[in-house]
Amino acid sequence: MTSRNDYVLRIAVIAIGAGCVVGIIHVLGVIGLRVPLDPNEGWNAYFAQAAALHGSPYPAASSLMTNNYPPLSFYFIGLVGGDAIITGRIVALISFMAVAMMMSVAARRMGCTRTEAAFAVLLFASCLLLTSDYVGMDDPQLLGHAVAMGGLLVTLLEPRSPRTMVMAALIFTVAFFIKHNLVLLPITTGAWLLLLDRRLGVTFIISGLIFLLIGMGIFREAFGTGLFTQLAAPRLYHASNIVAAMRVWLPWAAVPTAGTVLLAVLWRRDRYAMFCAIYAATAAGAGIFFLGGDGVDVNALFDADIALSLSAGVLLNRTVRDVSRPVLALIYVLPLAILVFLLGPDWRTSDYWLHPMEDDTAAARSEIELITNAKGPAICEMLSLCYWASKPAEADLFNLGQQYAKRVRSDAAFVSLLDHRAFAIVEFESPSEFAPTTRIAQSLARNYRVIRRDDDRLFMAPR
Repeated sequence: MTSRNDYVLRIAVIAIGAGCVVGIIHVLGVIGLRVPLDPNEGWNAYFAQAAALHGSPYPAASSLMTNNYPPLSFYFIGLVGGDAIITGRIVALISFMAVAMMMSVAARRMGCTRTEAAFAVLLFASCLLLTSDYVGMDDPQLLGHAVAMGGLLVTLLEPRSPRTMVMAALIFTVAFFIKHNLVLLPITTGAWLLLLDRRLGVTFIISGLIFLLIGMGIFREAFGTGLFTQLAAPRLYHASNIVAAMRVWLPWAAVPTAGTVLLAVLWRRDRYAMFCAIYAATAAGAGIFFLGGDGVDVNALFDADIALSLSAGVLLNRTVRDVSRPVLALIYVLPLAILVFLLGPDWRTSDYWLHPMEDDTAAARSEIELITNAKGPAICEMLSLCYWASKPAEADLFNLGQQYAKRVRSDAAFVSLLDHRAFAIVEFESPSEFAPTTRIAQSLARNYRVIRRDDDRLFMAPR
């Protein structure tokens, strides 16, 4: 390759990097605002608070709250302290940067130059900034990925030994106990190691299973229930959820997917090309399947985003023709430019940068004050509003809706509370009431009246 050949790639890195810096500047502008960014934020904050104050993030079986996540993120955020939502956002942003840095190291260990590794990292970063709201959002997904990437880096250390495989398996297990969907990278790693060196692969897999069993035993001892019992919350599944998510993800993923296929075909004897291809196929296939569940977001595809981005760096490294490298770089950049164009006009206004989410913040401030002034318990579909209003967590409306729809739980207890007007105020995330069952709808109509309605939320109080 010639130095002239690298000019286009370097320019692409600078251009994508500048865009990512601008995106992170906006994240920094909103990270401290008391405005809901996602329904997960208040949910995570309440359980972090419970872990810090009561020692357990898992409510009693009779509670209207449901926790179907592993425990480690709640203890970590609770230990850090402060406003759990803001703390969680900061941890998520730092974790995002940590994932990016470790991806760079991984790409280098796969043979990429600094420029090629930077391209892979920025491709991933731009994907998350353009297709998700998880960068700087209170959710353990990116924290878990940061830990899991540490396991990958240990695996990529050479020379490999049984001891490093045991260490990698331990790190991957810790990541699983942060977020339970982080199983695809260790599965890929185990399959790849078996192909590379059966002895090391068996050591890694057996060690991982042992650590998982130990963790499950500790969980049962600490919380009195099985981990998988806790994680197995009922969830409706609809193919339409996959279609909706693909409309967001495919405009970015189509080109990197084609690049990964090309890498797998032309360099099928390359051990790192093989790893990238296995990882991408496993992560994309499983992630797309997971997306069918109600409430599952594009974070189900973050493993695929990492795999496809690493594949791009490796493909550029293995492509040595003068013409092919700059053409490939430009092809990868084109979807990013299209996605920026599709973002809409808001980001082109000065208020987007100088006064981010100003109207949303004002509305949230008013809503939090309304909930705070309510004399008694409150229910919030957007749990962060109740959290900031210093109200105890009363009900997880999303998971209740799933449980009622799957008929694994009776609505009698909730209906009884509504009939007794137990809540001073209830908030819903749409102009219509939360009514997954006929009895709940009837009870709301009998016992509550609308006191505030706008484009985003509805508030009701006892009649």
